Amino acid sequence: MINKKAFTQPIDRVAIALILLLSLLIGLLILLGDGVKPSVRNFSWQNLQIGADDTSFTLTFSRPMDTKSVEDHITIEPPLAGKISWAARRMAYTLLTPAPYGTTYKVHLQDARDKFSEKEAKPRTIQPFTGSFHSRDRVFLYIGADNEDKGKLVLYNLTQEQKRVLTPKDSVVTDFKPFPNGEKILFSAHPANTQDTLSVQLFTVTTGLTSQFGHDAEPPGKIDLVLDNKDYQNLKFDLSSDGQTIVVQRGKKDNPGDFGLWFMSAISNNSEEKPVPKRLQSQPGGDFTITPDSKAVAVAQGQGEAILPLQTDANKPLDFLPQFGLLQAFSKDGTQAAMVKFNTDYTRDLFLVTNQGTQKQLVRTKGSILSCQFDSASPTLYCLLTQVLPGESYLEQPYLVAFDLKTWQQKPLLVLPAAQRNVQMSLAPDGLGLLFDQVVPLTNTTTSSANILTTDDGQEIATSSLWLMPLLPVSDPTAAAELKPEKLPLAGLHPRWLP
Repeated sequence: MINKKAFTQPIDRVAIALILLLSLLIGLLILLGDGVKPSVRNFSWQNLQIGADDTSFTLTFSRPMDTKSVEDHITIEPPLAGKISWAARRMAYTLLTPAPYGTTYKVHLQDARDKFSEKEAKPRTIQPFTGSFHSRDRVFLYIGADNEDKGKLVLYNLTQEQKRVLTPKDSVVTDFKPFPNGEKILFSAHPANTQDTLSVQLFTVTTGLTSQFGHDAEPPGKIDLVLDNKDYQNLKFDLSSDGQTIVVQRGKKDNPGDFGLWFMSAISNNSEEKPVPKRLQSQPGGDFTITPDSKAVAVAQGQGEAILPLQTDANKPLDFLPQFGLLQAFSKDGTQAAMVKFNTDYTRDLFLVTNQGTQKQLVRTKGSILSCQFDSASPTLYCLLTQVLPGESYLEQPYLVAFDLKTWQQKPLLVLPAAQRNVQMSLAPDGLGLLFDQVVPLTNTTTSSANILTTDDGQEIATSSLWLMPLLPVSDPTAAAELKPEKLPLAGLHPRWLP
């Protein structure tokens, strides 16, 4: 028999009231729908510092969105061209070109609609969102050429107009390669007051910069020895694009004919044990470059160019191109290469070679092909070439030219003074600037050569100036014609942008 008095207790009446109230609220919620606005839950670049390798960001939403309304209302200031793709509640924005360096960007989104409220009289719109990120400062390095910084490795922040000397006065830097994150530099140097190339050793030095916001940078100028010169002379070297591998051309001190390529890890997992170099067992070669995938090295061998795997037994090349004698540059993705063919009539051809087997001649010259670099922001190849001037004496005049790799058109950009073959150039990672030097040779031969800088071919240097040339797409000839190089208030040579 049911006890009716059991339902008349105060606690029962409170419980019944709560149940009725909750049922009423649930009913109203069903009738009126969810009134909570959609929002951006995650922005992958929020407060980050990005470089040329960072090509896309994502926005993750709290619920499925009307994709077209999002695409119509998202804005970036300053503008960055890109394309949008979707995966459920996540939107990816892929940049068409690298973000210009030294800039703060804002991402705004408002008035975008919820996907499931499209049929309502008043569709729910997103909570207004603003995110921000920053591209790296425009920073480059060079070897000092004035009395104060002669032979030192110098870092210059062009965005903040700040100079920082990284190496001490008791050493002379001969070459350097930045690590991909820009936090360290691999460099070769010998003691000051000597030109003994047998004494060159490899070191790393910290820049004091960081590749991400919120990450503490190491103090600048911290130097670590990477490779000594006890038994071998260290000649040329290269650093892989992933910053993991070093390849060095070395010669035995007591046997000049015993030279070859060695490879080693660029990063030590154990601070007490330094990475040990291993010899690349292959036929002798000349100039070399590590491939963009960091797994092989391109070496000039005999009458062609060999691609050798980075392993101890490299006698079997991965590929061999017998018609080309020199590799000038790889594109960033490794699908293209600029290569030089030496002809029997003493002319030279510059070819674009692709991994699909295409070989396109770009130019033939009686002069020299000094260097080339692919632009990661456009289908353009920038090269330093020389032309032979008419006259009884052999004289070369360098000039800068841009090749449009879609139309195959070439456009001369700048003619440099004659008899300055030792020009070094460096293309900015965002493709918007080109650095180059102008070396002044030493004419006073009575000066002691103990602490004098020299070019790659041994020419002694009195001083050198640095120049910055702004760049625009080659497809805009009117604007490009107005571009003029600017002399920087710095005395140095061998300029190179940080990634």
